[in-house]
Amino acid sequence: MSARRAQIHTEHALPKVRRCALLGVARATAYYRPAPVGEQDLALMRLIDEIHLQWPFYGSRRLRDELQRHGQWVSRQRVQRLMRRMGLQALYPRRRTSQPGKGHKVYPYLLRNLSIDHANQVWATDITYIPMAKGFMYLVAIMDWHSRRVLSWRVSNTLDADFCIAALQEALGRFGAPEIFNTDQGAQFTGETFTGVLKEQRIAISMDGKGRWVDNVVVERLWRTVKYEDVYLRAYETPGQLRLGLRRYFDFYNCRRRHSALDRRTPDAVYFDQVASPMAA
Repeated sequence: MSARRAQIHTEHALPKVRRCALLGVARATAYYRPAPVGEQDLALMRLIDEIHLQWPFYGSRRLRDELQRHGQWVSRQRVQRLMRRMGLQALYPRRRTSQPGKGHKVYPYLLRNLSIDHANQVWATDITYIPMAKGFMYLVAIMDWHSRRVLSWRVSNTLDADFCIAALQEALGRFGAPEIFNTDQGAQFTGETFTGVLKEQRIAISMDGKGRWVDNVVVERLWRTVKYEDVYLRAYETPGQLRLGLRRYFDFYNCRRRHSALDRRTPDAVYFDQVASPMAA
């Protein structure tokens, strides 16, 4: 749908009404402009994000209660609305937590009891909400599970699949193909445009179980690290500043930040010790 909207809003001699008809897009959708998010909602979203990082199993009721402890007296319905905008859901075993798109195929989880002991054996990805001083964005990152190296990332102001596919194609182009690629069951990752890229490369597709955030825990830990060590401290004001800051931070994360899980080595050291890549040259 994002590609169709882009074609509608480009300069063209054909009337917009006719373009809508040819593309099968409702005129109301084409002319709709979302209302900007108010400052109070942005502040609440930032606080919800911090609480969610600390207690990812909190649903809207418990988030509402926690917000009240911080002096924010809001209704559960408002919390639910903001969570939907942020793309957040409580992470605990239940039915249908991450919703695949209609007709999208869901693949089995392949990592249970698997020994992940070398680079490019398993890659993983996820999307997170990024609060800024006067707005918000979404961040997707692709990570090598064994080395914890961030292979590629993108930011977007929507939850369309396009920025996820761009990050995937960059990682494949720079580092080759992994044996297994793991995602959650979100519509961005279950769509044929995303899984088709993986199938073309003959990569085994793995998807988290419903509601099982621990199935992709390495990326969940990355989000906590990025936000507490960079995003929350800097409160970026524009998408350009955010991209520049994240580029700087991920360079630090890969090249200089040592991990206890890696025997105090950096992700770059572990990854490039095992993988022959043009980036290592």
